[in-house]
Amino acid sequence: MAAARPEGVLFDVDGTLVDTTYLHTVAWWEALRRCGHPVPMALIHRSIGMGSDRLLDHLLGPERDRTEDDRVRDVHDSLFLGYAERLTPLPHAADLLRACAERGLRVVLATSAAEQEVRALRAALDADDVVDTVTSSADARRSKPAPDILVAALEQSGLAAGRVVFVGDSVWDVAAAGRLGIPCIGLTCGGTGRAELAGAGAVEVYDDPGALLANLTDSSVLHRRHDDIDADLNMKA
Repeated sequence: MAAARPEGVLFDVDGTLVDTTYLHTVAWWEALRRCGHPVPMALIHRSIGMGSDRLLDHLLGPERDRTEDDRVRDVHDSLFLGYAERLTPLPHAADLLRACAERGLRVVLATSAAEQEVRALRAALDADDVVDTVTSSADARRSKPAPDILVAALEQSGLAAGRVVFVGDSVWDVAAAGRLGIPCIGLTCGGTGRAELAGAGAVEVYDDPGALLANLTDSSVLHRRHDDIDADLNMKA
């Protein structure tokens, strides 16, 4: 297996670095309920990681009446931002970013969250001093599983797809990275299981940022696998 040292690490933020997956689930559940669309939370949870356009298509069908889409999104955004002061980083998230930067890697937050949400997420992380580039929803025309936000992150940071890895928590993250040939490390802290992340193509799976940090020296963060990114799946806790 060929290996080369990456030059940067792209990180998803929601559910990967900050504990927001279930907050988004509840906010979407309530927004949909208020607009007359009762959807079970389990279905919503499995859609988290998509952009709002794809999420609503996935949950309500592409042939639906779209006249209330903006209202649903606005209610979700308002409810989610109500949690802004209580957002909590996942274990050792900031430490992981700092460890990557200390090893000479450029740290990129490749998020498709709206600007106001991005500000809240960055405040929760409190690691701006080691972050090189941050994206937002304004930087992508299509949301995940389309790779647009990763393309924007690469363009803004000046990094090449062949010299980075991506860290995410959903199958949509893995799919987006795969479309660019970028190895994706999966974290289960967003609520998606190891087998599902592995089955989607994650090259390694860890419990959370702290577990990846503990195994950083041997991980694809420092030794990107080029030739076969689906081989030798590392199932470390």
